[in-house]
Amino acid sequence: MSRSPAAEPMTISLGPLALAADRLLGVALIWLFLAGGSLIAARGDMRAATASWIAVIVGLLVARTAYVVRHADAYAPEPWSILAVWQGGFLPWAGVAAAGMAVAVWLRRSRATPLLLGVLAGLAAVHAVAAPALEPAPRPLARGLMLTDMEGGAIALDTLRGKPMVINLWATWCPPCQRELPMLAEVAATSRVPILLVNQGQDSATVAAYLAERKVAGTHVFLDHSGRTGDAAGGLVLPTTLFVDAKGRIVRRHTGEISRAALADGMALIARR
Repeated sequence: MSRSPAAEPMTISLGPLALAADRLLGVALIWLFLAGGSLIAARGDMRAATASWIAVIVGLLVARTAYVVRHADAYAPEPWSILAVWQGGFLPWAGVAAAGMAVAVWLRRSRATPLLLGVLAGLAAVHAVAAPALEPAPRPLARGLMLTDMEGGAIALDTLRGKPMVINLWATWCPPCQRELPMLAEVAATSRVPILLVNQGQDSATVAAYLAERKVAGTHVFLDHSGRTGDAAGGLVLPTTLFVDAKGRIVRRHTGEISRAALADGMALIARR
């Protein structure tokens, strides 16, 4: 197991598989909550184990629903993407509140109720402290990076400094890249924040054929034959989306397939800075 040097707190790489550390934290805390429920059940009210499972299911459903409602405009064009939970998109506070209510309703006045609620509160506190700590500090985007557009023209990323931008690193052979690229190209066509769809290491003929086959506009697609943009990001895991503020700092890095809602959140973040 190795960690990506660019965003060591954010991503854990296992061979070709990249896992966001914040999501692993969430999975670990859910497992600990279920374990706590089983332990309480073994020492008293057997319903505690069932209550913990119900609380997890209710909490996840409410956390996802709250996130979708908050980003209703982003999900409206593609309602099916509400089910794409692998992209992330949960409101932890809503999920914790719903899980607590589920425990209280299921166990009522059982002696296990305050114990299980205590476990939930403790793990929620751990998440509140640990999740921000996993966010890497802003780091400067390297200077001197050169890209090529689909017409063969050269573009220096340094010319875009002074305003926020989004850089998406992708390749035609990457399944998550294939899924997110049409949405990214669509948003890029109307976005005030430049969105650069930077292909990593492939030739123009391959990329052009792919775009034509998938009917994706190449207006915002660029080529990075050398892979220096990925190196500058600190290690290449595809797809990766970098949110760069007006000061030329990478303030957020999203590893893996990105949703329209997460893209909007990142763009709002860099627009404020």
